[in-house]
Amino acid sequence: MEVEQIILGIDPGTTVMGYGVLEVRKNTPKLLAMGILELKKYGNHYLKLQKIFQRVLSLAEEFCPDFMAIEAPFYGKNVQSMLKLGRAQGVAMAAGLFRDIPIVEYAPLKIKMAITGNGRASKEQVADMLRRFLNIPQEQMLPQLDATDGLAAAYCHFLQMGKPSAEKQYHSWKDYINKNPDKVKD
Repeated sequence: MEVEQIILGIDPGTTVMGYGVLEVRKNTPKLLAMGILELKKYGNHYLKLQKIFQRVLSLAEEFCPDFMAIEAPFYGKNVQSMLKLGRAQGVAMAAGLFRDIPIVEYAPLKIKMAITGNGRASKEQVADMLRRFLNIPQEQMLPQLDATDGLAAAYCHFLQMGKPSAEKQYHSWKDYINKNPDKVKD
C-alpha cells in the first residue's frame, strides 16, 4: 500500500515549538510522530531560532514530508511577543522552503473549526478529538498541548486535501513575495 502523502504540522513558538507528522494512505491518516522542542533553556533569542531551524530540517530529513502545515500567527496585543512568534514561524518556514516543501498556513480558528467544529474550542478539546480520530492511546498523549497543536495543523491540512482552498501555499521565497507584496518593502 503506497503512501499518498506525509504532512508535517508545526505550531511555532519561541518557548515551545510543537510538531506532528501524519502519513496518509488510502485517504486514512496515521500518526507517525508528535513532539515538542523545548526552547526555554536558551536565553539567546537567535539561538532559539537556530534550534527551530535545525529541528524542522531534521524532521524534514527524517520524514520527507510532501507538505508543511503551519499555524499562522494570530493578532495579539503584545507587539514584542508577536515579533518573536513571527520570527519563529519564519524560521520554520525557511527550513521547509530550504527542503522544497510546499507550505500551507492555517489560522488557529480554522484549525479548531476543522477538527472540533468550534473555532473557539480549547486546546484540550482539540487534543481529545485528535486522540479519537487517530486512535492514539491515552498514554501516548503528551502533556504539552503544543505537540497536539502541531499535529492539529497537519490534520487540518489532511481534511483540506482535495477540497478547494483559499489558504496560502508557498513553493519558494519568490512565490511567497509574489503572493504577499504588502509584506515586502523595497
